[in-house]
Amino acid sequence: MIGIGTHTQVYLVVGATDMRKQIDGLAGIVSDTLAADPFSSHLFVFCNRARDKLKILYWYNNGFWLWYRRLEQQRFWWPEASVRQPVTLSLRELHWLLEGLNPQRIEGHQQARFNLI
Repeated sequence: MIGIGTHTQVYLVVGATDMRKQIDGLAGIVSDTLAADPFSSHLFVFCNRARDKLKILYWYNNGFWLWYRRLEQQRFWWPEASVRQPVTLSLRELHWLLEGLNPQRIEGHQQARFNLI
């Protein structure tokens, strides 16, 4: 089983990505465009121009995982290419995105935090 920890961030690579790119090409985009480390065990999400395909790049222990999702009739919500700063999501918001929801318009319950003495 793949262990995605609570410390894992989700980064969306805004704009359209050529879905012919595989692990090395996507890792290069992470390094060049986001100035991030593709070996950081964070999730990096890419979308094509038609917004019907997603790829997720993830480093786990000693190798990369590459997930691919293709929709047959629908489109994913995706930030415009004009957004300059990196778009980050929580794991919960990533699930919303994969279910077809716009994670920026949905507000779920906030996580309860307690200070133990």
